[in-house]
Amino acid sequence: MDFRLTEDQRDLRAGIRDLLAGRYGREALRESVRASESAGVASSGVASSGSVSAGAASSGAVVDRRLWRELGEAGFFSLRLPESEGGVGLGLPEAALVFEEAGRALLPGPLVATHLAAGAVPGAASGSAVVTAFDLGGPLVAYLGEADAVLGAEGLPAGEPVRSVDPLTPLWRSSGVLPSGYREAGALLTAALQLGSALRTVELAVRYAGEREQFGQPIGGFQAVKHLCARMLVRAEVARTAVYAAAVTGDAAEIAAAKLLADEAAVRGARDCLQVHGGMGFTWEADVHLHLKRAWVRAEQWHTAPEAEELLAARLGAEAEEEG
Repeated sequence: MDFRLTEDQRDLRAGIRDLLAGRYGREALRESVRASESAGVASSGVASSGSVSAGAASSGAVVDRRLWRELGEAGFFSLRLPESEGGVGLGLPEAALVFEEAGRALLPGPLVATHLAAGAVPGAASGSAVVTAFDLGGPLVAYLGEADAVLGAEGLPAGEPVRSVDPLTPLWRSSGVLPSGYREAGALLTAALQLGSALRTVELAVRYAGEREQFGQPIGGFQAVKHLCARMLVRAEVARTAVYAAAVTGDAAEIAAAKLLADEAAVRGARDCLQVHGGMGFTWEADVHLHLKRAWVRAEQWHTAPEAEELLAARLGAEAEEEG
């Protein structure tokens, strides 16, 4: 099986990267963080006063509606929707490439849920609607306060905002379930987001290691730093192979394995990147900690590590019985 990208796939990835670089570059990311911080301070009393209706407008909204519509116009959400239904008509491999770029840029918002809702929820495909999902374990849902719909639900449930480790992933306590039929695709696309983040932290670590000097030489010349960067790269490339392969086969067990590997690459990669940066990595002036915080949240979405491990164990057990 040939997993090499076609010219069209490379062009698709380059186009999305250019779009995000122009519309959601580093300055836009920093502005999103500042806005979310301001909103968090302003609403600190609201969270303790009881439930707040979902969909309420927020001056510190994380989802940029204009950019959301631009993504819709570019086919981000309708990528896998058949052309007969107004979509682009591509497949899961192409979607994985697009979501990898979104993860690299730390683009916030319920990207996966809105993509999965294309064709099922009015406005999702075009980006005129923001759709979230109960893709986190327990009674938590992300972006409920900015959503127009919840995947598989009728109407918007009420919810209570709760503190999130990631300033760009607002969480709400609410009740609901994730409808069947979406979990595998959601897990694969979330793994692609994690992959993009892991690859980006490799870039950040290598660049900083080449710029930061100690004892008269770049810290990248020290063996310990070289080993950190090398391990980051290996984990990211292994995850890339698993994500691309699972996107081609669509196999549930391979998707679970890809999610496990991508979660590890994103979380451990961000931690190692922080170590390369030293104290600078924990400051608001750096982006490294944002990758770590987002990776923590994504690791709890669609397929958690225990869920993926159970699925893989069941598959291996079934194969062992067939061989026996």
